[in-house]
Amino acid sequence: MSTNGVDLNGHGIKNTPYLSENQSQAFLAAHADEAPPAGKKLKVCVGGGGGFIGSYIAKRLMAEGCYVVAADWKENEFMKPQEFCHEFHNFDLRILENCKKVTDGCHHVYNLAADMGGMGFILSNQSVLLYNNTMISFNMLEAARQNGAKRFFYSSTACVYNEDLQKDPENPGLAEHMAWPAKPQDGYGLEKLYAEEMALAYAQDFPLKVRVARYHNVYGPRGTWKGGREKVPAAFCRKACASETEFEVWGDGKQTRSFMFIDDCVHGSIKLMYSDCGIPLNLGTDEMIDMNAFAKLAMGTRGKDLPIKNVPGPLGVMGRNSDNTMIKEKLGWAPSISIKDGMQVTCDWIHDQIQQEAATASQDLAKYGTSEVVVQKTDTLDALDRKSVV
Repeated sequence: MSTNGVDLNGHGIKNTPYLSENQSQAFLAAHADEAPPAGKKLKVCVGGGGGFIGSYIAKRLMAEGCYVVAADWKENEFMKPQEFCHEFHNFDLRILENCKKVTDGCHHVYNLAADMGGMGFILSNQSVLLYNNTMISFNMLEAARQNGAKRFFYSSTACVYNEDLQKDPENPGLAEHMAWPAKPQDGYGLEKLYAEEMALAYAQDFPLKVRVARYHNVYGPRGTWKGGREKVPAAFCRKACASETEFEVWGDGKQTRSFMFIDDCVHGSIKLMYSDCGIPLNLGTDEMIDMNAFAKLAMGTRGKDLPIKNVPGPLGVMGRNSDNTMIKEKLGWAPSISIKDGMQVTCDWIHDQIQQEAATASQDLAKYGTSEVVVQKTDTLDALDRKSVV
């Protein structure tokens, strides 16, 4: 099945024929027992649909013929609701009644809703993230159960892995079983790990098929690229566009990561949701790179080769890479878009965003050559007791 061979995201990445597959159509053809009544569309809820990954997944599912309900406590900054969903609800998903409203009548529920950001945000806001994300994760899961959803997708993270296994920059890859014994580096990873366990418990106790993906550093156009919540790829693209004399990197730049382009993330998430795999899977590339080399790659997209200035800043673990043995075994597929190709597209987009700002406001563009640590903010917690059900 295909979507007429069209790259629906318009990113033009070469050698990715799988991106034109209509996985929803193929799923319904093979699973008549899960198909909606004749004349009806598969109804899907995407929690966190206003966010970066959620909006892309919602957009793809809508293009594949699903009826998509998106919900988030914020609207998407770069797309209008009609571009990626049939219904958009500006709801606080920490509240169970709101979760029940948006999942009502939905056959499948994707939960990508989370309060998150890069290391400059996570390490300063652990208590806030633990509270907000616990409430969202548990309430979306329970709402899906109460409303009789057949499948539930949970977006977890590579941050669940034991930090003792991530001290070596030459990390050979983290396999799924390495999350236990548990010792995530921070509260964000811990919350994701116990939310995984709760989802798997629901799958055991109730007729709900649960699928869990452990994302490894997703990036691409239309993601947060400034303000302190952005992750490394967006921050490096911004610096590559704005820096003129030197390129700032937190730490000594020897820490390593693998990164996954958004198109691979979307395809893999939907593929996992429609699969028979009931265990958590890594979803990321196994193309590992250290931060100094990553900075050079980002600069290369703008034709620059500036000296790197290593400065103090939050580092995270020293080495993290995805072991893709299990995903290849279970899904017969793994993310394949190279960092070079994905970063070129992402840097081009961020360059355009900076140029738009320069044309419409008196911005000091030099500030985009640095990153900031976000101080602790409790505004989302303080607002909760003032809210009734939206």
